[in-house]
Amino acid sequence: MDILNLEGAEDTPKIILDKGNGIFEISGRSLPEDSAEFYQPVLDWIDEYSKDPNPSSDFMFKLEYFNTASSKLILDVLSALEDIDGMTIMWYFHEDDEDMEEAGEEFSELVEIPFEFKTY
Repeated sequence: MDILNLEGAEDTPKIILDKGNGIFEISGRSLPEDSAEFYQPVLDWIDEYSKDPNPSSDFMFKLEYFNTASSKLILDVLSALEDIDGMTIMWYFHEDDEDMEEAGEEFSELVEIPFEFKTY
């Protein structure tokens, strides 16, 4: 399975999806001009991964900021991950970033996936 590696920019997050090395991470700032178009390759990759997933997977979100349009797509990503056995969401946030902590808590209530909250 191919590795999806998108370099982050000022308004797009860095994304690494690497089944072989067990690396699943979205980090940085997410305010792409067209969120649906930006996240489509991620959703396609997850769909492919769901057909033959690793026994366990830790999907890391290390977002500093995301806009409203991105939040809908992040929920779509989480919903796609919901169907994969052994999936855990690692939601990272800066110690003093209550907004990002609350966003993770809200997402965790909307999907049936175990969440672990971590500060950095």
